[in-house]
Amino acid sequence: MQTKKRPVFLDLQQIKLPIPGIVSILHRISGVILFIMLPILLALLSGSLSSGETFETYKAFADNFFVKLILIGVLWALMHHLIAGVRFLLLDAHKGLELQTARKTARIALYSGIASALVLGVALW
Repeated sequence: MQTKKRPVFLDLQQIKLPIPGIVSILHRISGVILFIMLPILLALLSGSLSSGETFETYKAFADNFFVKLILIGVLWALMHHLIAGVRFLLLDAHKGLELQTARKTARIALYSGIASALVLGVALW
């Protein structure tokens, strides 16, 4: 029989997730972002290919600063999801399961997703 009291509630601001947990949650969030944005981006692509006037309209819309920030956010979601997904595939193949290696690859996945999105975003800006 357990005599230890269980918590009545969890204070989410006091829980400190390790870096692999943060990468895992961001992988799920980036997947949701990609799932939501994919139909929108495909509709924009389809519309831009329909005529030259529509392409110019979409191009003017994409020149907006806030739209560019959203597109860089989608680019981050794509890059993070790709890099973290490869990391999870390697973990499923039992590569890098040691604690220090898992933390190191999580940091690499997190920072390389941000860096690659920034590099590609600046190049496309």
